[in-house]
Amino acid sequence: MKILVTGAKGFVGRNLCAQLNNIRAGKAKSYGLGGKDSSLSDSSLSLRMTVEEVFEYDIDSAPEELERYCAEADFVFNLAGVNRPQNQEEFMQGNFGFASTLLDTLKKHGNTCPVMLSSSQQASLTGRFGNSEYGRSKKAGEDLFLQYGEETGAKVLVYRFPNLFGKWCRPNYNSAVATFCNAVANDLPYTVNDPSVELELLYIDDLVDEMIEALKGNEHRCEFEGLTVIPTPSVILSEAKDLDSSAAPQNDKIGQNNKIGRYCYVPTTHKATLGEIVDLLNQFAEQPKTLTIPEIPAGSFAKKLYSTYLSYLPKEKVAFPLKMNVDARGSFTELVHTLNCGQVSVNISKPGITKGQHWHNTKWEFFIVVAGHALIQERKIGTDEVIEFEVSGDNIQAVHMLPGYTHNIINLSDTENLVTVMYCNEIFNPDKPDTYFEIVK
Repeated sequence: MKILVTGAKGFVGRNLCAQLNNIRAGKAKSYGLGGKDSSLSDSSLSLRMTVEEVFEYDIDSAPEELERYCAEADFVFNLAGVNRPQNQEEFMQGNFGFASTLLDTLKKHGNTCPVMLSSSQQASLTGRFGNSEYGRSKKAGEDLFLQYGEETGAKVLVYRFPNLFGKWCRPNYNSAVATFCNAVANDLPYTVNDPSVELELLYIDDLVDEMIEALKGNEHRCEFEGLTVIPTPSVILSEAKDLDSSAAPQNDKIGQNNKIGRYCYVPTTHKATLGEIVDLLNQFAEQPKTLTIPEIPAGSFAKKLYSTYLSYLPKEKVAFPLKMNVDARGSFTELVHTLNCGQVSVNISKPGITKGQHWHNTKWEFFIVVAGHALIQERKIGTDEVIEFEVSGDNIQAVHMLPGYTHNIINLSDTENLVTVMYCNEIFNPDKPDTYFEIVK
């Protein structure tokens, strides 16, 4: 497939083109798509689902390029648009005008490949968007695309996106999240007028994943009631695909298509207030001081926001010092704290040094030697029973330090330092250390 992306230098365009090029180069294999050198087991699938070339078109591209791209493209992502014009008239010119040019060029070359349009919630023209010039220009573009689909039979995918966020999003432009991330990361002033305002938020990676599903014919269809998404039932989408791949009469297909939502949507979005967003960002900013990683469950808004925040860090904040506790035996440095799952540290022992010689009632640890050669000894309190483990960085393994066992770690080398990563199930509490000195043997 040859894929045309308009607005390729914008926020969404950069992220989408980067992933499409990863697929083309064989670097991203989880989508079931291949690059032009890929060999899939099903030859017809290989022909249909191979990313051969990504045409990147933007405002500084030559008109001749659009002609060639529209003649050759097998799929079009139209992400071009105007968000912050000098005057209101530019909304219609940039959002409706270019869409018209794109579709006219496709018609000129008789190319009825699938076309996707990046629209906005503001096109609903409801609620706070009721008098939005931007929304009117987006709605005009939607109507133009839908009419084009009816006239040409081309597959049209109109996506109404909510507020977007993620890496490479321009701050102080049209994303509150990008603005706050940039301000907190760079110690800049910012204002939250109403912390209770709630936003629906779409993360860029979720958007890109949906675009690639659309490329494969697996888009999520819907209708809208105002801002509310009314998904098309999956059974109807499945039946429609069966009809498209069969020799069913045209009137049957028309009847089925009437049941399919005119619009498309990304099924994974998040809702958060401005106050919640800023509170999370301030927690992230404290991490180099506290070493505490906030809770970032898989798929959560917090996890996606943390990654977004990090992408705005200036060079001087990318690296930060850690407190090394140094003595004649070596050093001990805490690396990471977590809210509920303890901490990770690194211990460096000089040649011949023994460390540890203590036990815990409840606390437990992993000792993981990553460089050097060591002997770990553990003895159950009140007994002479000692268990030993000879470990080295050449064969990395994790050894439990058992509750109720006094334990140590001995650097067996006469010349090299011993480097051990240590996990403990709780953060050290100096008021209740649960650590008791006792020599193993």
